[in-house]
Amino acid sequence: MKSTAIASNGLIHEGRPNLDHKPSKLTIFTFVSLMIFGLGYMIYNLTHDITATLESPTTLIPYVLLGVALLIALAFEFVNGFHDTANAVATVIYTHSLPATTAVVWSGFFNFLGVLASSGLVAFGIIALLPVELILQVGSASGFAMIFALLIAAILWNLGTWFFGLPASSSHTLVGSIVGVGIANALLHGRSATAGMDWAQVEKVGAALLISPIFGLGLAAAVYFLMKRLFAKRPELFEAPEGEQPPPLWIRALLILTCTGVSFFHGSNDGQKGMGLIMLILVGVVPMTYGLNHAISTEESAEFAALAQVTAQELRQIQVPNTTLMYDQSRNVLTTYLRDKQMNPNVVPALANIIENIGEQARVEPDIKQWNSKVVGNIRNNMYLTSETIKHLEKSQPQLWQGKVKEDVDAFKRNMDKATKFIPTWVKVMVALALGLGTMVGWKRIVVTVGEKIGKSHLTYAQGASAELVAVSTIAAADVFGMPVSTTHVLSSGIAGTMVANKAGLQKSTVKNLLLAWVLTLPAAILLSGSLFWLFSKLFVAV
Repeated sequence: MKSTAIASNGLIHEGRPNLDHKPSKLTIFTFVSLMIFGLGYMIYNLTHDITATLESPTTLIPYVLLGVALLIALAFEFVNGFHDTANAVATVIYTHSLPATTAVVWSGFFNFLGVLASSGLVAFGIIALLPVELILQVGSASGFAMIFALLIAAILWNLGTWFFGLPASSSHTLVGSIVGVGIANALLHGRSATAGMDWAQVEKVGAALLISPIFGLGLAAAVYFLMKRLFAKRPELFEAPEGEQPPPLWIRALLILTCTGVSFFHGSNDGQKGMGLIMLILVGVVPMTYGLNHAISTEESAEFAALAQVTAQELRQIQVPNTTLMYDQSRNVLTTYLRDKQMNPNVVPALANIIENIGEQARVEPDIKQWNSKVVGNIRNNMYLTSETIKHLEKSQPQLWQGKVKEDVDAFKRNMDKATKFIPTWVKVMVALALGLGTMVGWKRIVVTVGEKIGKSHLTYAQGASAELVAVSTIAAADVFGMPVSTTHVLSSGIAGTMVANKAGLQKSTVKNLLLAWVLTLPAAILLSGSLFWLFSKLFVAV
């Protein structure tokens, strides 16, 4: 006999899963213990690293701000965890492939593993979206205002959409928050609101907001139709679960496998955004400790110095500057170029000067551990300016890099990235814990929306499998091709696509609310973070 229950949308759903299971005392104890362990682990490693570099504070205020900023960054990943849990677990729960509690713990564990296995490339990609002048002064009042504003804005929007059970994209929320900071920073400095931002990347995110739902709906519907043809003799796959009866073993294995894949890739991708922001915070406050990779040997540093000299000489042969450029002028030229993306005859000579300056420091003192805090901060900023300038010139001026010049420039950039784009193990572990533990709480609201409120009937096995297959393949493709596709949008619209394909019908009020939340994500995050940046800029300057 089929079990029935009144769902949150007021409709009667047959075979509705039990979502009200209370966690045991052991579960709560383990959860709290992991949180305490994580905080202790972070404090121990921070203290150990700072002590090892003999970096003593002149005032406690930056260290207090550092602690608060780290906690806010971890809070963002925690909220991201329970906000995006539905992407992975809704289908396995509503098809009874896994009990709800087991599903969220399973998802949390693979989110954790995904973060640990991540490469870190996305982490530094998100930093590149920030205004260049704020990155160069991240340890200042403006830098802290930037970090606090974009993280708090992202958390507030995620919490708001979670409260109403709307599966919005955390990635798009963070990008919107970064854009808001960029616009506010430009306006505060008397520039155009469009100055200083990577609008090409913003356009990609905006396009993804439009394309993702259409892509998810259409592809999931197509996969569902294909399954109907392939498994026409298995009608039970296209019916709602009976009671708490799990699906056939093979479809259950497929659903659990796709749930695992979505969880793992979500961790490997979204977890890196928190890593990048945490590294930005650490570099700004304790540059001596985290500004450069201390694992680089003196031999590697000496080779780097020699390569810098050769590369600088080759670049000077490409273009002659209009005037003799001093060191400070060269930095200003590159900063302006990265902000405005306007090429001029001084960019390449300025790049050569900064590369030569980096190499000279490595030649004079090959042991990075002997550099003082001021030197480390300056060299890291120079490396950032150099690396980003090379990246943009390769896209906009490919004719500049030919033969030996391209080979040496690329080699020099790889060496700089090795020195600056690293993530300590403890940072990965902390973000993994925050995202993994966040996955295990607060999941019910959005899971109910995905499982009950999109379609007018209970999710079938085939519908769940179709939506999850589309979601996991989309994340994998996005990782390979660097596409800014939202898995949240793909999965939610995928569920809708299977409902349309099954002629089950859609709940118009839910669909309207989802679309409204997706459309408002970017402008709301921009407005929130821009306003907070203005407020924090005033507060931190006053302090």
